[in-house]
Amino acid sequence: MPSPEPNSASSAYSAVTPPRIGHGFDLHRLEDGNALVVCGLELDHHRGCVAHSDGDVVYHAVTDAVLGALGREDIGQLFPDNDPAWQDADSAVFVREAAQRMADAGYTLGNLDVTVILQRPKLGPYKDAMKRNLAGLLGCEVSRVNLKAKTHEGVDALGENRAIACHTVVLLVPMQ
Repeated sequence: MPSPEPNSASSAYSAVTPPRIGHGFDLHRLEDGNALVVCGLELDHHRGCVAHSDGDVVYHAVTDAVLGALGREDIGQLFPDNDPAWQDADSAVFVREAAQRMADAGYTLGNLDVTVILQRPKLGPYKDAMKRNLAGLLGCEVSRVNLKAKTHEGVDALGENRAIACHTVVLLVPMQ
């Protein structure tokens, strides 16, 4: 018996590489005397991340968002925190690897939306440099990167300046 003909909608979809969406999240404790690195910038603050690498929550969340959109391993699988090779590592290495995997899969960044949750310091003065750093690592125009900063209004570890968190959403589109 011949197989049924696919309808035109499903045929059209299967012939086109679809865009892909990924979500990333990261959170780190903050302690006195540690460096606070966000988007590759060391911020002037008395508290910083407790982490195996430099603890850059944005770079970690972006890495997971890109890898998630591709349906690949997560950051912990690729760069395990029990591997001495990643001790105090610059987290830009993780984003570069995710960006390379994105390109190898035939995708480019459609857009990236980042929300950093941190009580202090205020990120406003750093936002433009942070967006430029992200765009440079991901090989896209700065206009494709959005970065917002939110506080937790004094609620829980985030609001008490004992932690920093980041949510990211990424849209990957097929290369032309």
